[in-house]
Amino acid sequence: MSEFEGWNPSFVETNGIRMAVHEAGTPGDGPSLVFCHGFPELGFSWRNQARDLAKAGFHVLVPDQRGYGLTDRPEEVEAYDLDNLNADLAGLLDAKGVEKAVFVGHDWGGVVVWGMALRHPDRVAGIIALNTPFTPRPPVEPITMMKEHLGEDMYVVWFQQRGPADQAMAEDVRKTMSMLFKRPVESSPEALGVFSKAPEEGKASPLHLKAALAAYDAASDPREDILPPEELDFYVETFERTGFTGGLNWYRNATRNWENSEHLPNRIDVPSLMITSELDPYLPPAAAEGMERFIDDLDRHFIKGCGHWTQQEKAEEVTQTIQEWMDRKFPEARRK
Repeated sequence: MSEFEGWNPSFVETNGIRMAVHEAGTPGDGPSLVFCHGFPELGFSWRNQARDLAKAGFHVLVPDQRGYGLTDRPEEVEAYDLDNLNADLAGLLDAKGVEKAVFVGHDWGGVVVWGMALRHPDRVAGIIALNTPFTPRPPVEPITMMKEHLGEDMYVVWFQQRGPADQAMAEDVRKTMSMLFKRPVESSPEALGVFSKAPEEGKASPLHLKAALAAYDAASDPREDILPPEELDFYVETFERTGFTGGLNWYRNATRNWENSEHLPNRIDVPSLMITSELDPYLPPAAAEGMERFIDDLDRHFIKGCGHWTQQEKAEEVTQTIQEWMDRKFPEARRK
């Protein structure tokens, strides 16, 4: 259980695992909202949206997804493929008696919610993605493509081998989380990966997490913390207990997900909202260009001066954007 007022996850059985989920608000006549977090985050990353949207009359469900927080962490890498991650959410709706939901996802959670529209379209009323665009299945296996274009040190490639990344990130969890949860300091996203006192060879782009971790010196980092100390402590204490392997296993299914998705459609047929962040070095706004070719009903919102951790960096703007879009697309979802 969380020490934060109003953040009290309960548990459901879904798709063979025990899942922790925070629920707020009461189901109404329209779709509920299901919030899906990224890496390395928790359902807690959506605490502000869950609180405020529930107060506004929406029903919200916010899980710690498979491998994270208070939810089960199966041993097998294959247990973390998108088929399972999506089945977990369909089972969550079943457990809560919800027919359809608008799925909201950030970072890896964005991949998951786009996948829901493809694998479980009968359970999806709409999609809201933060930073993570919808892209059709690539013609080439993704890890091979990343190695060729971005090298062996690119973080997703580094994550593929079990052990090294798990150990490096868990060796000093506070250092890892402190380095990641920072606001950008310049108008260029490249600034996120360079620390002023690091040796020249240790300076790294945000895509080279191994080098950035090794070189990181918190005392020389000019960036501001995103989280107040007590919230950072919550993340640190959680990942000190669980480690990072569960979340890293999501990345280790990239090839499997690609192989298993050949039969899926390449279009999204539900109303969708794409929220992009100006200074995200991992998922820049340019990555979302051209989505209109694959989504007929697509709205966009651009957040200025925001890095990667969008719903925590710009909590009020994200909440307001979601609420206004829901009121336009699903006016019946809010209990008056």
